[in-house]
Amino acid sequence: MTDTINYEDLSAEEVEARKLYMYEKMSKRRRKFVDRVGYEKWDPFAAPFDPIDIRQDASGLTSDQLTHLFVKESGQNKNQEYIDAVNEFNVMLVMNFEKVRPIYDYCLWYAEHLKKRGITP
Repeated sequence: MTDTINYEDLSAEEVEARKLYMYEKMSKRRRKFVDRVGYEKWDPFAAPFDPIDIRQDASGLTSDQLTHLFVKESGQNKNQEYIDAVNEFNVMLVMNFEKVRPIYDYCLWYAEHLKKRGITP
């Protein structure tokens, strides 16, 4: 079995040597991609993104877990379209909270707005 190499522990010269070795072993087609990006900008050692289904929010729950928890705790038997919309929102929440923050802030404001007028949503 091959040992895992931590590239942060290697010197800049060792990293560059490995990068050049990888580049030289690539097919011409793959090299064209690297050349388009720029050899200097190309990082063959970048860590991959986690799949969406294992990404977690600030509380440590996945989007699927958040959806199930919401449906369970709301106590309402919702239709599949409603659950799908909640799940889609949770995926966005887990991937990039700042993208959903305006919606979250608006919902808080709107609930307070209705409350001031004695309206129950």
